Amino acid sequence: MSKAVRALRGATTIDVDLPEHIEERIIALLTEMFDRNDIHHDDLISIIFTATSDINSAFPAAAARKFGLGDVPLLCAQELDIVDGTPLCLRVLVHLTTERGRDELHHIYLESAQGLRDDLPE
Repeated sequence: MSKAVRALRGATTIDVDLPEHIEERIIALLTEMFDRNDIHHDDLISIIFTATSDINSAFPAAAARKFGLGDVPLLCAQELDIVDGTPLCLRVLVHLTTERGRDELHHIYLESAQGLRDDLPE
C-alpha cells in the first residue's frame, strides 16, 4: 500500500493548570500516539492542539516543541465551551503520511478523556 495522508486524534486531561503539568500530559499523549501507530518524525505534516477555556497557563505546542517537534507546523486553538464538556481537556489532531489504512489507526484518549470517543477501536 502506498502512503496516504491521514489524521489521528487524541486527547488527555490535566489535574491542575500548570505549565509543567500540561507539558507532562502532552508529551505522554504524543508518546503513546506515536508508539501505538509507529509514527516517525518524517511522517508528520502538521499538528493542531485545542484546550478547553479553563486552561490558560501554557500553549500545548510548547510541550510538542520540547518533544522534538519544533520543525513541524503546530497550531493551538481554544476548544468550544460546551455545557457539560470535559473540563481541563487537551485535544490533538495529527496530520501525517502513513501506509496504514484509516481503520488501522489507533486514536488515543488518556486520563479523564478516555470516554470521549468510546466508539473508536483501541
